[in-house]
Amino acid sequence: AIHPSLFSDADGRYRGLDQMIHQTKPGKEIYTVYSLWDTFRALHPLLTIIKPDLNEKLVMSLMQKYHEGGILPMWELAGNYTATMIGYHAIPVIVDAYMKGFDKIDGKELLEACIRSSVYDTTGIIASSRMVNGLIPISKYYKNKIGYIPYEKENESVAKGLEYAYNDWCIARLAEEIGDTATYEKYKALSKSYINYYDPQTGFMRGKDLKGNWHVPFNPRYSDHRNDDYCEGTAWQWAWFVPHDIEGLIALMGGQEKFIGRLDSLFIAESKIEGPLVSSDISGLIGQYAHGNEPSHHIVHLYNYVNQSWKTQQLIDTILHTQYFNNPNGLSGNEDCGQMSAWYVLNAMGFYQVCPGSPIYSVGRPIFDKVTINLPNGKVFEIIANNNSRTNKYIQSIRLDNILLESPFFMHSDIMKGGKIVMEMGNTPVKQ
Repeated sequence: AIHPSLFSDADGRYRGLDQMIHQTKPGKEIYTVYSLWDTFRALHPLLTIIKPDLNEKLVMSLMQKYHEGGILPMWELAGNYTATMIGYHAIPVIVDAYMKGFDKIDGKELLEACIRSSVYDTTGIIASSRMVNGLIPISKYYKNKIGYIPYEKENESVAKGLEYAYNDWCIARLAEEIGDTATYEKYKALSKSYINYYDPQTGFMRGKDLKGNWHVPFNPRYSDHRNDDYCEGTAWQWAWFVPHDIEGLIALMGGQEKFIGRLDSLFIAESKIEGPLVSSDISGLIGQYAHGNEPSHHIVHLYNYVNQSWKTQQLIDTILHTQYFNNPNGLSGNEDCGQMSAWYVLNAMGFYQVCPGSPIYSVGRPIFDKVTINLPNGKVFEIIANNNSRTNKYIQSIRLDNILLESPFFMHSDIMKGGKIVMEMGNTPVKQ
């Protein structure tokens, strides 16, 4: 990936978020162009496998920005805060690295930086008041105070609320890992706030007002770019953003069978979007699944959690072969600083990380007969797909270091210790 890119100069000097000139040492280079809303999903997880040393520098650089500017950036650009996009996704990047062995900075210091992004406190940030209000929107006050964001108080309230719940789960995960039980309990509770947006009548995540009434009228195909309850998407795409608690989301939707039915309907719904200013970011549609933008990127893997892995394999095959091709228009959406390509690289190898912060990989459909990952520690991890072809897109069995896997998941540590995964491919779905 081109980004994040090196920002400190040949002599180690760079301009910090405090607008002062700083000096850094070799090995502690400063980076810029952090499109975190996009790249926390697949680019950084990919780097933890193929370039963990670089990813660690990117995390250290983020922490340096926190110390200089007073808060972790949302979307840092050339030594400046921008209030672009939503959520506080420096956190999953930091926590995912920590859960995969990052030890260059003490866990307590990381936790302190993460917590700072989650609270409603506009003090101590070196930026214009307009920028501070973007970094610390009123939505953070409401999510901590009443457990959801009233739509009349804040734009894109549902998308923000769902992303905050996930970000807060990451904080809980880090707190648990370093033994801070009080913080763990507090943020674990906050991570459940996605429940407050779910409307069992329609089966969608919906905006509600301060009094607790649903936002009406409601149309799950509705989009008014940057001016509705969602962010670059519709209720259809945002129903699924609970990567940290898929079991909870399944229960919320009425159990496994109902969940499968809802998920099926996403991919076969009419690809029509309505509204005064439909977001141009909603692209690459399969039904109402939008591969051209990030909120959809984990969704095809959700079938693995409800024993319908063949549907994950089928959909990934479709996406890899129809939404990526070799010409100037070969991506179905904005590359977003490496995210669109990183999704491809991981899924073409045969797996994807549904929830950064939880170092578990979900198996998809490898398109190569053999992939060799030369690990930075000198070891090798191989992914072998026997009997693989365009028609043989279904996995018949998976062996990890010659042990039969019972479910389509494996751990980050399985890759990093070296070894191999062997998948037997065939043309019929394996339905168990």
